[in-house]
Amino acid sequence: MKLSHFNFDLPDELLADRPAENRDESRLMVLNRKEQTIEHKMFKDIIDYFEPEDVMVLNNTKVFPARLYGNKEKTGARIEVFLLRELNSETRLWDVLVDPARKIRIGNKLYFGDDESLVAEVIDNTTSRGRTLRFLYDGSYEEFRKKLTSLGETPLPKYINREVEPEDEDRYQTIYATEEGAVAAPTAGLHFSKHLLKRLEIKGVDFAEVTLHVGLGTFSAVEVEDLSKHKMDSEEAYIHKPATEIINKALKEKRRICAVGTTSMRVMESAVSSNHTLNEFGGWTNKFIFPPYDFSIANCMITNFHTPKSTLLMMVSAFAGHDFMKKAYEEAVKEKYKFYSYGDAMLII
Repeated sequence: MKLSHFNFDLPDELLADRPAENRDESRLMVLNRKEQTIEHKMFKDIIDYFEPEDVMVLNNTKVFPARLYGNKEKTGARIEVFLLRELNSETRLWDVLVDPARKIRIGNKLYFGDDESLVAEVIDNTTSRGRTLRFLYDGSYEEFRKKLTSLGETPLPKYINREVEPEDEDRYQTIYATEEGAVAAPTAGLHFSKHLLKRLEIKGVDFAEVTLHVGLGTFSAVEVEDLSKHKMDSEEAYIHKPATEIINKALKEKRRICAVGTTSMRVMESAVSSNHTLNEFGGWTNKFIFPPYDFSIANCMITNFHTPKSTLLMMVSAFAGHDFMKKAYEEAVKEKYKFYSYGDAMLII
């Protein structure tokens, strides 16, 4: 498959810049791969497609307020700093992106907060926009992390062309998020409300939690026509024993196993044993899934509508079948489904 196979015209007005009023009342397109049918539903109707002891695999990563604004020493220029990952907690080293990058050189200092109590020194260039910062703060590690959280804001994707609002702190986070470490939300999970999760639980659906800390690499543009030459950035991921037990039991009993989001799917496919069961996992994955691909664990998937040429669209295409996916996306544009992080959802069975 080539990059150009994943291009399509997406009108700007279909990019959702705000979430649906209620989490579980976004729209849901249901693709049945066997019957090759497309249905139009509400997200809360998802309960009708699951039976007792089917499994939903949730990514429990939690988004931290990764976007900071500081001022450059001497000039006072306003600089955006996007925290990517902590490299060393003792020396307070972080990988970050800076904007505008051309103004930020090794040795520069950045000051944060009205009282300038947090300072960062640039100690390395990593990419054209990437830098390594050493944070300087007079306090314990816990106090330093609290300071970062208080100064940071919800890292909404750049396409959302508005200021961050108070409701974003809650809505750009799944209701089951517990493990802090993501710089972007696993967006398929944003559609679950407490009420819907409770109804699924009462019906007898099982839940297994995995962790994949979503990095910006998930959204990095693919710049090669030959997809086999694209390299995904690594993201930190974990699967613990309770999840493997629930999922492997469902595999053995031929139940429906639903990956909630591309991130849940990626972490599972990164931990498949030689006999096609799920192993425990802890580490980093740069798994890139594009057609053709044989999935080992999940036989069902919930996902949002993705932008053209994205790695997320490529995984959905591998799972749904490329021609069926193209047909579904044409229908989504025609029916004015909302795309991307705050957009509508798709269930592929």
